[in-house]
Amino acid sequence: MIRLALPVISLVVLICAVFWLQPRAMSYVGLNLLFNLAVPIALATVAQMVIIMVGDIDLSMGAFVSLIACITAAILPGNPALGAVMLLGCIAAYAALGALIEARQLPAIVVTLGMSFVWGGAAVLILPSPGGTAPGWLTAVMKAKPPLVPMAIIASIIIAAVAHLVVMRSAFGVRLRALGGNARAVSRAGRSTIALRAWAYALAGVFAVAAGMALVGLTTSGDANIALRYTLLSIAGVILGGGEFTGGRVSPIGAVIGALTLTLAGSFLSFLRLSPDWQIGAQGAILILVLAARLVVRQAEKRA
Repeated sequence: MIRLALPVISLVVLICAVFWLQPRAMSYVGLNLLFNLAVPIALATVAQMVIIMVGDIDLSMGAFVSLIACITAAILPGNPALGAVMLLGCIAAYAALGALIEARQLPAIVVTLGMSFVWGGAAVLILPSPGGTAPGWLTAVMKAKPPLVPMAIIASIIIAAVAHLVVMRSAFGVRLRALGGNARAVSRAGRSTIALRAWAYALAGVFAVAAGMALVGLTTSGDANIALRYTLLSIAGVILGGGEFTGGRVSPIGAVIGALTLTLAGSFLSFLRLSPDWQIGAQGAILILVLAARLVVRQAEKRA
């Protein structure tokens, strides 16, 4: 419960600060603008969470989401069948990457760093310069305006619920978390660690593909560099949401809340008229403060 409480408190404090600085944001339109780009960031964060859950870390997340955005903008509108095949192929490539890492016992951080150049090169080949267009149905979904609550918030709730059910409530999710907690025990129980890691990467690939498509649905175009910052944002969102790099300890709901917090932090810092050059550092400072608070709480629990 404490693992989820700190991200919630952080988000509430930021929302209150934004409303204090900009009271006009306290409306349907204001909330929609504040959380406009939260959906792709939340999806990328959940994808990174799955990788971290099995004890790895993915430094190619931003480049992979950018590749998906290029495929969605350049190929999917004109040739839906080819675009769909390419997107499925990307998920299959992600699964194969996980299998390779486990089979050869390679360090994921090095492999994914190398793959970031592969994904980036492929994105440039598909879309050499910014452009393309979003499929009409995708734009309609991402820019829908349901009554009372903005689409971004509804979508974030759905993402958190689906991720929670898959990761925390299903037998499949239990096996994946066990792989991150004690891979040797999983192997002794007769489960194939290669297959499990491949499935984990495939699941992460599904969420990453959704992130790239959602981003194009919002921006209505693609770019080979459109989501490069998602690598660090997704890692920060997982940690901010209560996840840890070891032991398969993650919180899907917390990860989505962490993504929302980081999205809102950008708007908050803009309202403070802080230079964009300093905003990344300020977001890092927010993350450090939350981690420090988590450490204090954990030490207090141990003393109790």
